[in-house]
Amino acid sequence: MSTTRILYIEDELFLGKIVKESLESRGFEVIMERDGDKAIALMQETKPDICVTDIMLPNKDGFAIAAEIRKIDKQLPIIFLTARTQTEDVVKGFGLGGNDYIRKPFSMEELIVRVEHLLHKKSPKNGQTGDAAVVIGQYVFQPRKQLLTFGEEVRKLSFRENRLLQLLYEGREDIVQRRVILNALWGSDSFFNSRNLDVYITKLRAYLKNDPSLEIITVKGIGYRFVI
Repeated sequence: MSTTRILYIEDELFLGKIVKESLESRGFEVIMERDGDKAIALMQETKPDICVTDIMLPNKDGFAIAAEIRKIDKQLPIIFLTARTQTEDVVKGFGLGGNDYIRKPFSMEELIVRVEHLLHKKSPKNGQTGDAAVVIGQYVFQPRKQLLTFGEEVRKLSFRENRLLQLLYEGREDIVQRRVILNALWGSDSFFNSRNLDVYITKLRAYLKNDPSLEIITVKGIGYRFVI
């Protein structure tokens, strides 16, 4: 089994060294860079499995790096690290193609869980939906058209209903964290958005009720598990 290669971009030398050594002690290969200007060339040279980048960097910030990465590679998972807490920063980060957002200070366990979750989603064997229609129990889900079909019954999903079902399906049989869903759908894990998510989960459960083999299980305090 090949070692997961992480491109880690962080200008705080002390913090960077701790994170790098901690990740390496868990079996990851870490390529660290402090200068944002050098990040893209290093990415093309080393071909990492995932990029973890601070936002505040010298010469080129994490947002600019993410935008350039997305011009080259649409699939490479990107995690932002930042001490900034403004909601608009979170929204901007996801808008530029970021996959996750961790606020400093963070635990290594949290970072590793986020890394492994994104790599699991990226894996072809996990059956990402993409644009293709997929069979979910007795339903047919067409994410590009935002349609969920059961027999002759065709339901047009809203954008967030569609994206939520995608996230749950791609993470099926595993636990999809609430925070990951909230950031993907609303760009923030605020209390208000958390209550909105509860409503959307209830809607999806109602849409899927015709097939008793399908179940969205709430894992209290963590997230959801979609059992097929």
